[in-house]
Amino acid sequence: MKALVFTAPGVVEVQDVPDVVAGDGAVIVHVERAGICGSELHGIQTPGFRVPPMIMGHEFVGRTSDGKRVAVNPLSSCGKCELCVSGRTQLCRTRSLLGVHAAGGFAERVAAPRSSLHELPDNIDWDRAALIEPVANAVHAWALAGSPTGKRIGVIGCGPIGLACLEVARNKGAAVIACADLSAERGDFARSIGADEVGASLEGEFDVIFDAVGTATTRSSSVDRLIPGGTAVWLGLATPDSGFDATAAVRFEKSVRGSFAYNDAEFTEAIELAPELDLSWSTTYPLDQGAEIFTALMNGQTAPIKALLQP
Repeated sequence: MKALVFTAPGVVEVQDVPDVVAGDGAVIVHVERAGICGSELHGIQTPGFRVPPMIMGHEFVGRTSDGKRVAVNPLSSCGKCELCVSGRTQLCRTRSLLGVHAAGGFAERVAAPRSSLHELPDNIDWDRAALIEPVANAVHAWALAGSPTGKRIGVIGCGPIGLACLEVARNKGAAVIACADLSAERGDFARSIGADEVGASLEGEFDVIFDAVGTATTRSSSVDRLIPGGTAVWLGLATPDSGFDATAAVRFEKSVRGSFAYNDAEFTEAIELAPELDLSWSTTYPLDQGAEIFTALMNGQTAPIKALLQP
């Protein structure tokens, strides 16, 4: 089968690879769309969790051999530890991800645990279905923020995760949503799908701020712009630096929450929520062009908000 393979630091190649085999408890999924995530663009430049040769791709949807349309939760956990038992499977110490620890969706076919498959509703097409995973991240972040319906919300970064946070916040009844991005084009798009205020940076104070970038600058801003007692939720993983004033966080009782992935219930909620959202911010490319598109994104030479690969 064809696959986009991470072969060396900063290098991906479309190759013919051995077909996948479904082991015990696994199902073959014929991939229809796979999204390129920013974590992959950053991650392959300095290999760590992802070790070449690797078929990446943790955001994918497809069909089973008997024709069922499915979204795949790429996260697996032990199911037995205290974290899993309490429903926090995304924090399991032995968690693993398809596309990181095992072959993922940048291929014609994937072997996925049967328990990870979620049937898709008929009222969502493949391009929108491929954005369920980013939406699940936003659903989880919303919950971590205390489900702040009726509050003033800030979103830093108008890439896929930031736009998903915007759409979930609008759907859940945020009072005001302000978005910040250095790209005027992305800011304009955020306004078109529901942002009340848009700029290069956030202005004023917010009850909750979602940082979907993850640099020292954006993390600092996410804390600085909070009201006393407000909450910053960090989803972005661009750099390891924090950059915020910890003393101000203490004096004004500001909270910072890290947000990683989602649990299975939140993934299911994202599937149910997706048909109600806009989700018009993806561009689909054939898998044969995967290396070209991935490399251009990694080097900042092209700027679709979300690139999807179609085998």
